[in-house]
Amino acid sequence: MRRREFIAGLGAAAAVPRLAWAQETKMPVIGWLRGTTAAGSEHMMAGFRQGLSETGYFEHRNVMIDYRWADNQLDRESTLAADLVRRQVAVIATIGNNSAALAAKAATTTIPIVFFTGADPIQGGLVTSLNRPTGNLTGITSLASHIDPKRLELLLRLLPQATRIAGLVVPRAGASRSEDMRAAARALGRNIEVLEVHDEGAFQAAFAEFMEYRAEALFVGVDPIFTANRNKLVALAALHKIPTSYQDRDFALAGGLLSYGANIPEQARQAGVYVGKILNGARPADLPVLQPTKFELVINAKTANALGIEVPPTLLAIADEAIE
Repeated sequence: MRRREFIAGLGAAAAVPRLAWAQETKMPVIGWLRGTTAAGSEHMMAGFRQGLSETGYFEHRNVMIDYRWADNQLDRESTLAADLVRRQVAVIATIGNNSAALAAKAATTTIPIVFFTGADPIQGGLVTSLNRPTGNLTGITSLASHIDPKRLELLLRLLPQATRIAGLVVPRAGASRSEDMRAAARALGRNIEVLEVHDEGAFQAAFAEFMEYRAEALFVGVDPIFTANRNKLVALAALHKIPTSYQDRDFALAGGLLSYGANIPEQARQAGVYVGKILNGARPADLPVLQPTKFELVINAKTANALGIEVPPTLLAIADEAIE
């Protein structure tokens, strides 16, 4: 099957006839809400489905998933969330960004919501406590901003002489990614020039600005838009020969220099497990917000060689994976 046909098939999961079939057979329906496109999200969907299967639920067999994609137009998230509420889905899963979770929270106080976000759920306005979430929300957080200092430190261990550091972020509701990145740089005695982009159409212009700035290193923030367009980001970094740090191992596997962060498919799996538990009768308030217990460092040695960077043996020794 061609890739285009596969992606089209994913979008077709939200088709009305399929939902009608689910209702006729009394099959529970999960509302899936994500701010990006379906393309680039396959690894998250696979992890999510795996988590569901661990609780006894299999898509098309005894549960349906009604997919809603904002296609990187975040102003659509509220409309999509409201539509899922009107369809009276059993659970809403917002996978990958804080704004989708906020849109779902605003749309319903009764339908359970399981979120997966890189932001701090308390600072982001989703819950008031991680251990005892109240209301109808719980979920998973990768606490991406909390590991920015460590991720930047690892990049600078590769490039100890770098002083011109650039950052790339997407502005989001409930998240101050630019300031988080600047704070991480200040903690290491560096400054960072941060650019904000709203969609993948701005990537080319951003890299042009990095070249004007004569950036010696690039720190890419955490966002679903970056995840969905990781191949484009990695290709631009290679084209402009900018050593770059990314949020998770999929970027390094795609050719990125370095990644450090939580295992994203694993966290999507945990979100699937939580959704399955709720379908089995658990209340969101009884499920504490999960945080990662392990972060992975992946170094692409082949990319380092292409950039003329010698990876210190001490850094290789602590890497979870070195791609040759």
